[in-house]
Amino acid sequence: MGKPQTEVVSIYGNRLRLRVCGLFREGNRLLMVRHRGLGPANTFWSPPGGGVEFGETAPNALIREFAEETGLDVAIGELLFVNEFVAPPLHAVELFFAVQRIGGSLRKGIDPEMRPDDQLIDEVRFMGFDEIKEQSPEKIHALFRYCSSLEDVFQLRGYLHY
Repeated sequence: MGKPQTEVVSIYGNRLRLRVCGLFREGNRLLMVRHRGLGPANTFWSPPGGGVEFGETAPNALIREFAEETGLDVAIGELLFVNEFVAPPLHAVELFFAVQRIGGSLRKGIDPEMRPDDQLIDEVRFMGFDEIKEQSPEKIHALFRYCSSLEDVFQLRGYLHY
């Protein structure tokens, strides 16, 4: 296991983690974050998001995570679906919200839980759905397995599990 994966397991492993994720669309593209050192391929694309801290509401956590990871200020919309990821030692329950941009400038952000020389965020950019689906399954969030279009992503409801 590479150094980033070892650090991820030491920080997030062997406990349940509540995460919030935001689906932000511009035209026919979705904002995505590429993380290094995650998953079997050591690279992983997913919508922006992160952990909820004790005493923090889910919407406030997502506003904070968007600012940290993308530089964007967002308004939180509807809770769309819940995804549960169980792959010991990692276990996360993810709440996916629709978000709208209200300010800020898009940039590659940081993950404050990680040391400066071990940052996970590699890239932040908008991707078309075809480009998302071209990624091998281990390099992309599992939610996309349930979808055949960007519209499908925003129609997902209920509980997903992988």
